[in-house]
Amino acid sequence: MARRPPLVIAHRGASGYRPEHSPSAYELAFQMGCDAVEPDIVASRDGVLVVRHENEISGTTDVADRPEFADRRTSKVVDGVTLTGWFTEDFTWDELATLRCRERIPEIRPRSASFDGAQPILRLTDLLRLVADASLEYGREIGVVLEIKHATYFASIGLDLVPLILRDLRETGWDDGRWPLIVESFESTVLSRLREAGLAARYIYLLEAKGRPADLVAALGGDAPTYAATARPRGLDRLVGRVDGISVDKRMILAPDRLGHATGPAPVVADAHERGLQVYTWTCRPENRFLIGQFRGAGGPAARGDYEGEWDIIRRSGVDGVFVDHTDLGVAFFR
Repeated sequence: MARRPPLVIAHRGASGYRPEHSPSAYELAFQMGCDAVEPDIVASRDGVLVVRHENEISGTTDVADRPEFADRRTSKVVDGVTLTGWFTEDFTWDELATLRCRERIPEIRPRSASFDGAQPILRLTDLLRLVADASLEYGREIGVVLEIKHATYFASIGLDLVPLILRDLRETGWDDGRWPLIVESFESTVLSRLREAGLAARYIYLLEAKGRPADLVAALGGDAPTYAATARPRGLDRLVGRVDGISVDKRMILAPDRLGHATGPAPVVADAHERGLQVYTWTCRPENRFLIGQFRGAGGPAARGDYEGEWDIIRRSGVDGVFVDHTDLGVAFFR
């Protein structure tokens, strides 16, 4: 993906316009000119990798309205958080294939919600084939930024994601560097395992603004480093040679004060670049609800604020990639 940075990455497809991770969200992102798309992956009971942001799927599918699955509703602790709903690991792929996509935030994106119930969910193999076909159709190289979700949790219930990922990438021809592949996770251990397995990809470590990574908490407890500490120079030093870059919450670049005014660009991008690490950021969205206070405007949470003002700070930071929900806006602004 040798383009002028930053890469414009369609976050869960063109999820500002269609239900996230739906086939039409990805098709629209291709049409709008994205450099890459970002699928999240979780696992089914029978070891199929499914494109969903979380393994709890009541907010993004119609599972709650399906009486045949009513008895699957349960509560679980995932990465230290108690969740109640329906979980992919309690379904076979054949069962999940009967579900239909829904808009996660219909109050913010009612037009996207008008597509509810119309589209099936995707497997990772389905998505990888869609991207390869789109690259040929549109005459440009489109990459995949593959986000691995809850690897430690899945391993704890007997679903090791690493061999499943390698299987699907091998099956679709995405394992040997033929197509531009980036692998990212909030858990560094799963990235290390894939790298050790020889997977040809770039490896990006995701960093939240707060908290600690679930894999290191499981191994080290309270001694696990925080994400914030990892984003500081000494923490970045420890990443050199282990990953190719980091992907940070945009607030770590904007550095808003208590009044919601940006004080950035913060030094995290420059600090990472000094160490040869790339930096991506998430998620650039235009609606007031998702902007820091300084850039919110009139019209309520669903209205678009001064997103270009916020995005300009991000652009000036020198980031190498941006995740956007509205692919057309991201392409227009960051190109």
